[in-house]
Amino acid sequence: MDETDALVRTSDDGVVNSGGHDDDEAPTVEETYEVTTTRRKTVRTSYKIQETSSSTKTTTMTTAAKLYGKDLSEYDDIDVDELLSQLTPEEINILAKEVDPDDSFMPPSQRCSYECDKSPTGPLNRKKLIEHINKQAMETPDIPELKPYVPGVVRGKKWVPPPQENTKEKEAEEQIAIDLGEEYEQALSAATQEEIIDLAAILGFHSMMNQDQYHASLLNSGQPVGLGWDGVTKASQPKVYPMEPPNDTDVDATIKQVRDDDSALTDLNWNNIKNISDEKFIQLFEGLEMNTHLESLSLTNVGLNDKTAQRLADAIEKNSTLRVLNVETNFISPAVIVRLIRGLLKTKSIEEFRCSNQRSQVLGNKIEMEITQLVEQNPTLLRLGLHLEFNDARHRVAAHLQRNIDRIRQSRLGVATS
Repeated sequence: MDETDALVRTSDDGVVNSGGHDDDEAPTVEETYEVTTTRRKTVRTSYKIQETSSSTKTTTMTTAAKLYGKDLSEYDDIDVDELLSQLTPEEINILAKEVDPDDSFMPPSQRCSYECDKSPTGPLNRKKLIEHINKQAMETPDIPELKPYVPGVVRGKKWVPPPQENTKEKEAEEQIAIDLGEEYEQALSAATQEEIIDLAAILGFHSMMNQDQYHASLLNSGQPVGLGWDGVTKASQPKVYPMEPPNDTDVDATIKQVRDDDSALTDLNWNNIKNISDEKFIQLFEGLEMNTHLESLSLTNVGLNDKTAQRLADAIEKNSTLRVLNVETNFISPAVIVRLIRGLLKTKSIEEFRCSNQRSQVLGNKIEMEITQLVEQNPTLLRLGLHLEFNDARHRVAAHLQRNIDRIRQSRLGVATS
C-alpha cells in the first residue's frame, strides 16, 4: 500500500547520553520523525524535535500537503492503520487498484493487478489467438452513425478558415528601401534579363536562377532560349560512356619479365585483377628486388594484405629504380603502411607513393605523427596519396613535399642556366 506511517526514535528509552557529563546532568533528547504519504504522489512531511534539559524547547517544522488544491491538514491526526482494519477484503482490493503503477517501491507482483480467474486451457498458440482476434473484429458490428452519410450534405459544423490579410500588400509594406546610387540604379534599370542573370551568377546567387542558366553564364555560352527567371530546367539524357575494359595483363608473363629484368617493361599495372595468390605476389616482389628497369608499379584493388605488403616493403628497400608505387584500395593495416613509408627511406628513389582507402579508414594520431616524421626525413618524395585526419600532420607533410618540389625545380633551373 502507498499509505505508510513511520516512527523512528534515537533509542529505546529516548535518552541519549553525551560524554563528559553525569547521567543526572545529561540533557535528554527525543527526536520524532513522522512521514505520511498519500495517494497520487501527495507527500506530507513533519519533523518534531523535542529537547529536555533545564529548559524545555519544542520546535515543529511542517510542510503542508495539498491534493487538487485542497488542504489535507485536517487528516493529519487520523490513524491510517485503524481505517484499514475496518475495510473488508473486497474494499482493500479496490483500494489496491488505485495504487500508482509507477511507484518503484512497490514489488512488481503488486504493481500489476491480474484479475483473470479462469484456469488455463493449454499453452499459448499465437496463430490461433490472432485468428480469434480477427474473427471477433469481423463479427463485431460497426457502431451506428448518429447521422447517416448523405452525399453533398455536411454533417456537423463546417470549418471556416480565419480571414487572412493580403500577404502581397503586407510584404510590400515591409520592403526595405536600399539606395544604390543613381549610377547603379540606372545600370540595373537598363540591363536586360540575360545580363541580370549573368550578374547573379558572378555574385553567386544560385537561388535566383536554375542550373542551366548558371552554367551558361559561367561558360559564357549564351542563355538558353525561353528560360526566364521562372524557367524550369528540363531533364537531359545522360551521356552513355563505354564500360572500362577489364585489365587483361598477363600476371605470369609480367612476373617473368620482372624477374628477368626485361628492359621493355617500365610500367606494370595490375589494377583490379582478382584472385591473385600470395605466392604470385611474393614472386613479383622477389624479382622487384633485382630489377633495374621498372619505374612504375600499380597494385590497386588486388587484395594486398599485411603479409604481402611486408614483403613489398622489403623489396622497395633494395630497389633503386622504382619512382611510382600505388597500393590503394587494399587491406593493409596502419602499422604496415608505416613500414612501407619507412622502406622509402632506404634507397630514396620513389617520388610518388599512394596508399589511401585501406582496411582502416582512421589511422590515429600516433600513426599519423610517425608517418609525418618519416616523410620529413625523405628528400625525394614529391606526392603522397594518403588521407591524414589531423591538421598538424597534413600541414607538415604538405609543407615538406612543397620544399622537395621547390628544391628539385631550383636544381633543374640551375642546371639549365649553367
